[in-house]
Amino acid sequence: MSILHDRLAKYTLPQEFMAKGMYPYFREIEGKQGTEVDMGGHKVLMFGSNAYTGLTGDERVIEAGVRAMRQYGSGCAGSRFLNGTLDIHVQLEKELAAFVGKDDSLCFSTGFTVNSGVIPQLLTRNDYILCDDRDHASIVDGRRLCYANYLKFRHNDMDDLERQLQKCAPDAVKLIVVDGVFSMEGDLANLPRIVELKKQYGATIMVDEAHGIGVFGRQGRGVCDHFGVTEDVDLIMGTFSKSLASIGGFIAADKTIINWLRHTARTYIFSASATPAATASAREALHIIQQEPERIEALWDVTRYALQRFREEGFEIGDTESPIIPLYVRDVEKTFHVTALAFEEGVFINPVIPPACAAQDTLVRFALMATHTKDQVDRGVAALKKVFRQLEILP
Repeated sequence: MSILHDRLAKYTLPQEFMAKGMYPYFREIEGKQGTEVDMGGHKVLMFGSNAYTGLTGDERVIEAGVRAMRQYGSGCAGSRFLNGTLDIHVQLEKELAAFVGKDDSLCFSTGFTVNSGVIPQLLTRNDYILCDDRDHASIVDGRRLCYANYLKFRHNDMDDLERQLQKCAPDAVKLIVVDGVFSMEGDLANLPRIVELKKQYGATIMVDEAHGIGVFGRQGRGVCDHFGVTEDVDLIMGTFSKSLASIGGFIAADKTIINWLRHTARTYIFSASATPAATASAREALHIIQQEPERIEALWDVTRYALQRFREEGFEIGDTESPIIPLYVRDVEKTFHVTALAFEEGVFINPVIPPACAAQDTLVRFALMATHTKDQVDRGVAALKKVFRQLEILP
């Protein structure tokens, strides 16, 4: 056996939880992902999805993907830089830029590769990147790939952000990167104050709108639109795998920034371009959320109801302001136990443990779609109340 094999063989944590019957990952879904899904021969309520608009099973989105596959084939066999640019890629980029209020945009094959590819290309060794300590892993990896000086500020602590900005050289690029909606806790970045600090210290702002698009703002344009700060945010990132019911991602900014990234972002020019089906499906979903404002209204109606119900039952849900509702457990093993028992009660939820959160902040994540009903929420709350009481998390 090699030294590497011997080292990795010591990693037995998954096997330990499998032996206890509490392993919560890679659970197989046997059909379309909606508010209820088929798993292991029976239906469970799906409260673990990021499909906020509920469009992943929409026949219009599916048919758009099918038509694109028939017209363009199953893939592009190359990068956007060379032979992989289709007219529908360019059309989607123009529509996304207009939607989020920027000059231009670039579409990447995944959301993760947007952050991991864009951030390193914006900064040099003499610059600074400032990140909220709860930023998404893709932002963390993008930051690790760049040579800039890294400064971390406490979650949504604007006084701490200002202290970090004061450490920066005045004539250097100072890139502040935050999630618009923090994906585990469901709270929002304080963008109005971040914009004030940007102007005071000559900084640049990049906002990850992965969980904001399709949820916040006019027609689901995101948290930047929600706060009215789009013009002051320099780069807006988004994904297709949540509200846009597909796979991929984009970055939107002014023409100067996009021109630079189009020719230098390594995860863009050295990755195969997004498939025709994924591109067309995302474009159709973008059209639908603009044409059907009642869809976002339904999402917020069921979200407000769920927040009320969890608070009434005494769950600790933190500062969430979104369809992401964290139910704090504050114990790693109990978090896995909650997930397993909830599944037995017919409820699919996701566990959140380190490194996605601090050890003392473990939680299960209850997420809503526009297509959930209040009856489904009631069933989910009742099942989770039973489980939390059984494990003595709730009194």
